[in-house]
Amino acid sequence: MPYIYRDSRPRSPPLPQSARATHSSGQTYEELKRQCQQKGTLFEDCDFPANISSLFYSEKPPIPFEWKRPGEIVKDPQFIVGGATRTDICQGDLGDCWLLAAIASLTLNEKTLARVVPQDQNFGPGYAGIFHFQFWQHNEWLDIVIDDQLPTFKDRLVFLHSAEHNEFWSALLEKAYAKLNGSYEALKGGSTLEAMEDFTGGVGEMYEVKTAPENFYEILGKALERGSMVGCSIDTSSAAESEARTPFGLIKGHAYSVTGIDEVSYRGQKVKLIRPRNPWGQVEWNGRWSDNSPEWQSVSSSEKKRLCQTALDDGEFWMNFEDFKAHFDKVEICNLTPDALGDNATNKWEVTVHQGSWVRGSTAGGCRNFLDTFWTNPQIKLRLTEKDDGKDECSFIAALMQKNRRKLRKLGADMLTIGYAIYESPSKDGHLNKDFFRYHPSKARSKTYINLREVSDRVKLPPGDYVIVPTTFEPHQEADFCLRIFSEKKAITENVDENTDINLPEPPKPTPPQQETEEEKQFRALFKQVAGEDMEITAEELDYVLNAVLKKAKDIKFNKVSLMTCRNIISLMDSSGNGKLEFNEFKIFWDKLKKWLSIYVHFDSDRSGTMSSYELRSALRDAGFQLNNYMLQLIVLRYSDDQLQIDFDDFLNCLIRLENASRVFLALSKKNREFINLNINEFITLTMNI
Repeated sequence: MPYIYRDSRPRSPPLPQSARATHSSGQTYEELKRQCQQKGTLFEDCDFPANISSLFYSEKPPIPFEWKRPGEIVKDPQFIVGGATRTDICQGDLGDCWLLAAIASLTLNEKTLARVVPQDQNFGPGYAGIFHFQFWQHNEWLDIVIDDQLPTFKDRLVFLHSAEHNEFWSALLEKAYAKLNGSYEALKGGSTLEAMEDFTGGVGEMYEVKTAPENFYEILGKALERGSMVGCSIDTSSAAESEARTPFGLIKGHAYSVTGIDEVSYRGQKVKLIRPRNPWGQVEWNGRWSDNSPEWQSVSSSEKKRLCQTALDDGEFWMNFEDFKAHFDKVEICNLTPDALGDNATNKWEVTVHQGSWVRGSTAGGCRNFLDTFWTNPQIKLRLTEKDDGKDECSFIAALMQKNRRKLRKLGADMLTIGYAIYESPSKDGHLNKDFFRYHPSKARSKTYINLREVSDRVKLPPGDYVIVPTTFEPHQEADFCLRIFSEKKAITENVDENTDINLPEPPKPTPPQQETEEEKQFRALFKQVAGEDMEITAEELDYVLNAVLKKAKDIKFNKVSLMTCRNIISLMDSSGNGKLEFNEFKIFWDKLKKWLSIYVHFDSDRSGTMSSYELRSALRDAGFQLNNYMLQLIVLRYSDDQLQIDFDDFLNCLIRLENASRVFLALSKKNREFINLNINEFITLTMNI
């Protein structure tokens, strides 16, 4: 089950300087290191131990791994040799080329690199076998501490390594990222954008090369110019083609990084070039403008030097841009957040972030194909007020990310198929209902529903109010999500389902006996018959009355009102505190019961005797309770059955406890507002869980 977010208000992107310490001891990197130095011991990470659990979760090691520290592998280990460069990234025996391509791009941005890989680490004085790295995760920067024990075979690193055998920053970075995701095996297969975002907190865009805009070369040039991370890949048509080598030296289904773009003078003309890099550190393009191609013979030495053109088999190569478009299929760009851009940058994104959950039975409604439940998904209101400079529309990137799926792989969780739709908002506030979506088409939506960690698209809309509905493709699928809005101009966002509002009518005053109607007199006689001379009924007597009456109701299939529910009723209505109901208390409750019964019958549309949990939001609203998503999710988890159905007894019990909690809170808040530290959401949640 996903973690249910209690606070989904929009957030600004965090500053990396405030990265949160994550070690189970609660200590920071500096504290752990100092502790080891004082004891004269080398750090051993209990959170990510040097054993098979940190390597694999579904398979056995193909070779006998041996965990060794860098000083046990080479005589003079170094953290970084001659600066961290893209040639320090050579793939080992792990299918994480997507990660390596992102690391290669990371080295092109000195500021971003220094944030992910703190530079004040080494194997010199003060060495204690401990290192740390910082990654972005769902609007939060985390500081990941590791020891420097690395998996080896015959004294050589098995996974990521540097071309310099005594350089270890890249291998340690890979280990920290493996720890973040649960194991090395969890890093098998992925999108370069995923790691790019974790290194920057940025937002990704994916382009199909064959259908890219006409100014695609300029887009790529500007992206690299402003430090964006760029990757590319070639599609495969079957699993057998994965890692297959083409006649031109390119690898299908393989993640490359783009490290440069430029123009070269060739026979009196300007030729557009692009420079991809294979994270293997070898196997290169062999077509036009490859390392040893004849085209370079017509280029001056100064031009070749400016372009850093060499004939080394280092995995990096130049291509004619037309050839690039002919051979590659996808390009991924990671746009940087404001905190990652320099102070002198003129065009910074405005960013807001919403956290949320899809919970089965309450907020996991699926896509628009499933209209009966689609409307129950979380809804985020977006207000666009400022047009882009010189334009009539407002542009923004909406990026929907499902959280922690890679870490949950060992529990059998796969990436869900996700997407979103954007609707023009009506003037009224509140959660949009089923009828709205039945009659109103979307104004924009994600290009596709896809099983990637994040779906993002650039959207242009006129100024106005909109509602974004993030969803999984199918209903009932559970996950936590993060929705980020990157806008050219400031945009205002709020969670439609954040507020709780209680609108309960004041209970009617009892009618004096001399003013009772004939119906009320008959009702009093019935009550006296059950209650006896004391004119008060116990929970057991109430149980008898309610079940006898409700079983005769023709418009509802009914099992039984439980004794516990009857006790809750008395708790709600008993003003004297003697654990019984007198006539006027029972009469007031009976009026409530008739209203609640009519609500239940209305939402039991198929007359099955149960109500779908997805209808609970509307049913509670009709009863006077507007609940936020967090409270609704908790109530559904408590009161619905395995088939996501709620019977009348549970519905009744839920309403009684909600009203009881609400009345207590409202009574307290009127008398003692200055002493109450809990808001209404927290108070009702607390009392509902007792």
